[in-house]
Amino acid sequence: MDISFFKQSLALPKPPAGIGVHLESLWEDGRGNWDRSHQLIQDLNDTDAAWIHAYLHRKEGDIWNADYWYSRAKRKRPNSSLEEEWEEIVDALFNKGK
Repeated sequence: MDISFFKQSLALPKPPAGIGVHLESLWEDGRGNWDRSHQLIQDLNDTDAAWIHAYLHRKEGDIWNADYWYSRAKRKRPNSSLEEEWEEIVDALFNKGK
């Protein structure tokens, strides 16, 4: 699977099987389900989850909270668009461990 297939899968009623909770959270966000995306990621304690959590709060407009989560993710809030950051996170997750 690559980012192109992942983006195409947003038209499907369910996320692709076996993608893991991090990508499932981003899949839900990509379909406009912010609440479900946040619900999936909010209790995870790894840096990837913190990055997704930060992105979600940035998208929500809660910049103070977003900056807290960027700090937990060991990242700075980007100047890129939300769409670009979403793609960056998806790409990073696909390329993790390669």
